[in-house]
Amino acid sequence: MLSKEQRQKRIQEIITRESVSTQADLVNFLQKEGVLVTQATISRDINELRLVRLPIGKGRHRYALAQYGAHADVEEQVARLFQNFVNDVDRGENMLVIRTAEGHASGVALLLDRWRRDDIVGTIAGEDTIFVVARTTEEGEALMEELHALMLG
Repeated sequence: MLSKEQRQKRIQEIITRESVSTQADLVNFLQKEGVLVTQATISRDINELRLVRLPIGKGRHRYALAQYGAHADVEEQVARLFQNFVNDVDRGENMLVIRTAEGHASGVALLLDRWRRDDIVGTIAGEDTIFVVARTTEEGEALMEELHALMLG
C-alpha cells in the first residue's frame, strides 16, 4: 500500500511518460503497476496535483503537469488555455465569472493564480466555472477586457 505522497509521485511519473486522457486510463496504468485505487481517489489526486488537460489533436486531450516558469511563460500559457478552453468572460463590478469547457476550470484558475497579478485578489474554480475577484471595479473592467481579448485570440 502506497502513501498518498508515493501514489501522487507515481501519477506524476505516469503522466510524464504515457498519454493519459481520462481518469479511468490513469486507474488502469496504476493497476498495471500493482496500485489499487478508485476513480474517486484519482479525481482528488488530479485536483491536488493541479494537473491540466492539454489538447493533443482530433478532439483528444491528455493530462500533464502544469509548467510554471517566468511571468511571460505563465502569460503565454494563460493565453493558450483561454483560446482553447474559455467560452465566456462576464463581470459584475469587481467580480468576474469565467466559463470554460467542462473539466478545465481548475487548470485555467491555477494559471491565473500563478500569473501573480496585483489586480487579481483570488480565484475559485469548479468544473466549468471560475470566480475571479479583482481588486477594484476599474481593474475588474480592464481585466475582463484583457481576458476577453485572450479568449478571442
